[in-house]
Amino acid sequence: MAASHALLWISKTSGISSLAISFVTFILLVGMTSAQLSANFYASSCPNVLTTIRTAVNSAVSKEARMGASLLRLHFHDCFVNGCDASVLLDDTANFTGEKTAGPNNNSLRGFEVIDSIKSQLETSCPGVVSCADILTVAARDGVVALGGPSWNIPLGRRDSTTASLSAANSNIPGPGLNLNALISAFANKGFTARELVALSGGHTIGQARCLLFRNRIYNEANINASFAAAVQANCPRSGGDNNLSPLDTTSPISFDNAYFRNLQTQKGLLHSDQQLFSGGSTNAQVNTYSSNSATFFTDFANAMVKMDNLSPLTGTNGQIRTNCRKTN
Repeated sequence: MAASHALLWISKTSGISSLAISFVTFILLVGMTSAQLSANFYASSCPNVLTTIRTAVNSAVSKEARMGASLLRLHFHDCFVNGCDASVLLDDTANFTGEKTAGPNNNSLRGFEVIDSIKSQLETSCPGVVSCADILTVAARDGVVALGGPSWNIPLGRRDSTTASLSAANSNIPGPGLNLNALISAFANKGFTARELVALSGGHTIGQARCLLFRNRIYNEANINASFAAAVQANCPRSGGDNNLSPLDTTSPISFDNAYFRNLQTQKGLLHSDQQLFSGGSTNAQVNTYSSNSATFFTDFANAMVKMDNLSPLTGTNGQIRTNCRKTN
């Protein structure tokens, strides 16, 4: 109604350029598109969707605690490449190149089978209704909750992309070797503040990283706790063992808490990009806040996730509802 009233007002007002009309129309359409996401989107079409996802995620995390972190990371790597549209789930084919072989993703992303299982269950109970993008978004949250982290409300109604971008996956996803200014810039490009960067980085309170990604830090960097470096070196030699894993948070690797920030204060950040958040720069104060107040961290993390969940969703008639998350219909 508001949109029609505004357009009617424009049609009756003289002296407004076509450019201004186009701009206002664009703003109204953006508003209408975002309004198509709703907490009750599947209330009648698939009322058990949230229960189905939560049960499957809880089961997967109970079998392997690391899966909670894997689902969170999978969602992050989806949303930072052209929005939360499940493009990251698409397999390569003879005629199509997806994002799975991008540098940040290749032999690294996990959790695809959990999403496949949830999709299969929902296709049985509600065929052609629930998008892979919504499944991944909710599964990421439920993985965090399963490991003791905060929950947040997720409006639903995302649709699935029919395309993917290997180049965008290679360029948009922040890497573990970035310095603080580059991290701030990478997140700002997606609309996040430095405070939200620090909060989202707290997701590294769970999960593991490969030796390849932190070898240089543990052998060559000065701002690292010596005993911590020695302990990690035991499982990450100077050569070989590239895929050997170490927890990002050695204090409580399978609990979503604020120990990650306390580790940074004592120079026990595993990745270069982690320790950059507490190296005398502009984000030191935020790390100090989260290290002493887990409630503030949980609140900020949840709010930042709500923001990430809403990065450029496909809604309305855009995209599709894939039958199989690994390929377009």
